[in-house]
Amino acid sequence: MKFVDEAFIDIAAGDGGNGCVSFRHEKYKEFGGPDGGDGGRGGHVFAVADVNLNTLVDFRFSRRHEARRGQHGMGSDMFGAAGDDITLKMPVGTVISDAETGEVLFELLTPGEKLVIAKGGDGGFGNLRFKSAINRAPRQKTPGWAGERKSLKLELKVLADVGLLGMPNAGKSTLITAVSNARPRIADYPFTTLHPNLGVVRVGPEQSFVVADLPGLIEGAAEGAGLGHQFLRHLQRTRLLLHVVDLAPFDDTDPVAQAKAIVGELKKYDAALYDKPRWLVLNKLDMIPVEERAAKVKDFVRRLRFKGSVFEISALTREGCEPLVQAVYQHVKAEQVAEQPPTEIDPRFA
Repeated sequence: MKFVDEAFIDIAAGDGGNGCVSFRHEKYKEFGGPDGGDGGRGGHVFAVADVNLNTLVDFRFSRRHEARRGQHGMGSDMFGAAGDDITLKMPVGTVISDAETGEVLFELLTPGEKLVIAKGGDGGFGNLRFKSAINRAPRQKTPGWAGERKSLKLELKVLADVGLLGMPNAGKSTLITAVSNARPRIADYPFTTLHPNLGVVRVGPEQSFVVADLPGLIEGAAEGAGLGHQFLRHLQRTRLLLHVVDLAPFDDTDPVAQAKAIVGELKKYDAALYDKPRWLVLNKLDMIPVEERAAKVKDFVRRLRFKGSVFEISALTREGCEPLVQAVYQHVKAEQVAEQPPTEIDPRFA
């Protein structure tokens, strides 16, 4: 399935049905009075978060979505039926914003969450509503109200606890394969990852976290170079960034310069993303002789002037992956606990 994380749609809720002007006509009922019913409500447009979806591709080919209008009121005190609602299924993590102003209107963050994104118009009043002691034969009615119409932008931001970032061929896909159930494409050339991949890392019974592997970034990504800039938004909801660095590049590229370029792109794209907790993961240690590893790692950290956590791994042989997974889980767990609201204690038992 093609991965699509952005789409534009037009939605229209149903208009309300018109009210009816009618008078009761029955044998032996000379003064039957008004009996025109109200029109029915127009159909709403709902959006529901579906855990079985991970792309917005359906909305690329179906842009117009309209609910049915309400039925008109009728005589004999019959009110019009409400128009049928429609429900649009979207992936969890979808942001719904106004296509013209960019204002964020809704966010689907919880599986199964259901929101009204366009309300149907109310039905008009029939002449039965206008009957009174001084107006025995009203001939007034009102038309149905129009339903809401909107042009929307849908943007998918994947919900992952941890995000992997780095240059192409840094070994991100190999790492997510080594620690999770994800099986992305892996090859010996750059840009093998063309869309985000999500994997669940099992640490123990009922202990897990979600990691996202994004296409590699290159210098100038914040201005649109390469592929990774299209998916940087998917890192905005993560709790931790793992900066994967190829410590043994096959050419004469300086890993320190590449690492600094990635950090610079993050800062240009989003200051909040730049300020997220970020750990350094030095990959491909299996390509470096054992006696040279310590010196190379020390020299890299010194030149980069990195002050955070540093992990040395080989995603191919899985050396060092277990300590990394355990540390990440503890960090994610601590973040989840910190985000939970404090429990209110009944003052009677304080």
